[in-house]
Amino acid sequence: MSEIHLHRKHKLGLKKAREAAQKVADELSESFDMESEWDGNELRFSRSGVSGSLTVSKDQVVLDAKLGFLLAAFKPRIAERLEKDFDRYFA
Repeated sequence: MSEIHLHRKHKLGLKKAREAAQKVADELSESFDMESEWDGNELRFSRSGVSGSLTVSKDQVVLDAKLGFLLAAFKPRIAERLEKDFDRYFA
């Protein structure tokens, strides 16, 4: 199993950071048929071959994802996409 870990500091505050995290989740849902659900300030997501969470606080966001065997080959591409989304929404 392959893992992706991303961490970003931001200056959005908690409310706007949660909104940004939801936008990331919505885009992932459209592109990859991913389901997500909030549990406090943690957005849990999953689909076949992928599971993880996006934890939001007032000054940082942390993503931890586990990729199954078949998606592990696409890890660089997936990580690059997530990096771009993080740069766009949490900069």
